[in-house]
Amino acid sequence: MTTSAELIEVSERRSAHNYHPLPVVIHEAHGAWVTDVDGKRYLDCLSGYSSLNFGHGHPKIIEAAKEQLERLTLTSRAFYHDQFAQFCTGLGDLTGKDLVLPMNTGAEAVETAIKVARKWGYEVKGVEPEQANIIVMEGNFHGRTTTIVSFSTDPEAHDNFGPYTPGFRIVPYASVEAVRAAVDANTVAVLVEPIQGEAGVLVPPDGYLSELRALCTAEGILMIADEVQSGLGRTGQTFACDYEGVVPDIYVLGKALGGGVVPVSAIAADRDVLGIIHPGQHGSTFGGNPLACAVANAVIELLNTGEFQARATKLGEVLHGRLRELVGQGVLEVRGRGLWAGVDIDPSIGTGREVSKALLKRGVLAKDTHGSTIRLAPPIVVSEEDLLWAISQLADAIYELKTT
Repeated sequence: MTTSAELIEVSERRSAHNYHPLPVVIHEAHGAWVTDVDGKRYLDCLSGYSSLNFGHGHPKIIEAAKEQLERLTLTSRAFYHDQFAQFCTGLGDLTGKDLVLPMNTGAEAVETAIKVARKWGYEVKGVEPEQANIIVMEGNFHGRTTTIVSFSTDPEAHDNFGPYTPGFRIVPYASVEAVRAAVDANTVAVLVEPIQGEAGVLVPPDGYLSELRALCTAEGILMIADEVQSGLGRTGQTFACDYEGVVPDIYVLGKALGGGVVPVSAIAADRDVLGIIHPGQHGSTFGGNPLACAVANAVIELLNTGEFQARATKLGEVLHGRLRELVGQGVLEVRGRGLWAGVDIDPSIGTGREVSKALLKRGVLAKDTHGSTIRLAPPIVVSEEDLLWAISQLADAIYELKTT
């Protein structure tokens, strides 16, 4: 098995079809570029759904991983290890929070935030047992565990996985009034993506997050910000919430925290919230392991320089400026912030997958979401020249689809 066709055939035959990958088999990658098994190069404009904010194989991250691999990879949380204190301190300082609780995947971090919010509701707010509710948003994507899909409004993620976990109230995204109407005495939290990624990179109107923060404070409920995709430099700020000066009660982080090397996730909150968790009540054998912490420590050091946030801001202006020029030429709308864009293609031209396949032929990796929408999220290390080239490939792909 050496060619793309052979490897794809076996993969399709021997794996569950829980994904529908584009027909490319990647063999190696450096920076913003990847190479397939047949030797063709592609510009990565997906970045592992924002897991690769710092590019493939960033030297500082790889160096940290190699050094740790040779010393210690796993202890379990039954013991301390020498990378853990730095990780907790560094991520706590980055978020401005007292405490962190490490896990592995973004979905695990969301589940952790849900558990913490419920326990806080019972033990601090005084909600009656088994009555806590959490307000969530239409179009949300927080993962695919049984609890999380219980409040998904995407039929593909939700349907036929019941019985569903109760305790969630779904309201329209970007409507503070809808949240206000849903709050009652048993509400313990609001769970929100500052920018909805899977829904098509939907950016709420200015003031939404700050008004939501004010509402949560006034009602005595927790604001949980899922920054798994939007956080850690992607939007041009460390966190998407920073655009409105909003500090949630709980940050939910993942993806880029692992530098594209290992899965690392965490929640961060102050002691009066996260302090309600005690030994035996939550954990993970691999959560906060030495290798994960060493990699995350390198990521945090990169973010502390501010270089990547500034670069995402500058290149984001280039990305969105050039994409807006395509509106009316096969593009209906462009949304996003920083180096993250949702591009709605005229459905008469093609679906998002058809556009993504056309880009693949032209050496650009992108991925569709719903309908005729594609997402662009190149690594923050991408050069301006390569970024402009990718957008030119999109323009050419749309023109080709229009005329064939």
